[in-house]
Amino acid sequence: MDSSSGAGGEAPMSTTTTSAPSAGGGESTPPPSRYESQKRRDWNTFQQYLRNHKPPLTLARCSGAHVIEFLKYLDQFGKTKVHVTGCPYFGQPNPPAPCACPLKQAWGSLDALIGRLRAAYEENGGRPESNPFGAKAVRIYLREVRESQAKARGIPYEKKKRKRASSGAVTTGGGGGEGSSRGGGGDGGEITVPLN
Repeated sequence: MDSSSGAGGEAPMSTTTTSAPSAGGGESTPPPSRYESQKRRDWNTFQQYLRNHKPPLTLARCSGAHVIEFLKYLDQFGKTKVHVTGCPYFGQPNPPAPCACPLKQAWGSLDALIGRLRAAYEENGGRPESNPFGAKAVRIYLREVRESQAKARGIPYEKKKRKRASSGAVTTGGGGGEGSSRGGGGDGGEITVPLN
């Protein structure tokens, strides 16, 4: 993001704060969950990105193409090695030596980010039918990222299987990201972006 604009101009968001009970016997509000805190940070980061965009964008004019542009911008902060086609380690899950291939955001992190931003958009007054984070172009982009990263790293993507519990209830394997045993996205889908 542009270093000339600080975090001071961020749009206000409804936040929950923890406070001591008042003398009138009121109860304290619990702190927001890790998910809610991350969702708020992601939303603020995206709004900062829109303000720093040339020309600046309003949320109402934001489209799926702008969301994809944002995801590509985030690649510079990625930690997942994605081998290019000409790399001798292309398709190898555990290369024997370092290479000059770029670091990018893991697909699982991007997928989790889009899920949080999609929810935040609607929580902040956006209509579900106009949600740019749910646009078809964004879904296609995420699918292409998943497939290209799987091919480049030699790790086939396998959809998590549903397991039947003995009580007859259906459970799923958990979050939308890749686990650390697969070599990427093991940070719970969090993306850290410096807001200088």
